[in-house]
Amino acid sequence: MKIIQKLSDMIEEEISDAMKYARCYQAHREDDPELARTFSQLSLEELTHVERLHAQVVRLIKDYRDTHGEPPSHMQAIYNYLHERNIDKVSKVRLMLS
Repeated sequence: MKIIQKLSDMIEEEISDAMKYARCYQAHREDDPELARTFSQLSLEELTHVERLHAQVVRLIKDYRDTHGEPPSHMQAIYNYLHERNIDKVSKVRLMLS
């Protein structure tokens, strides 16, 4: 499904932005706590976007299952790989912000 591919690309972009803001948070948390808080908030907002986009992917996969049965195994394998990779990246962002 092309839309899931598009959503996956968007999720990766949001994670990349969250990582960018988390790095800025770390760079400024000692010398400018107010600026660091702003970067932290921006990073968390990007992670919220990730969650919202992921919810749509899950919904589309459920709708597909309800209509057509299980997705082809190669599609499911690609999704599982990307999902696990994204979970790891999001965990790194959250760790950077803690």
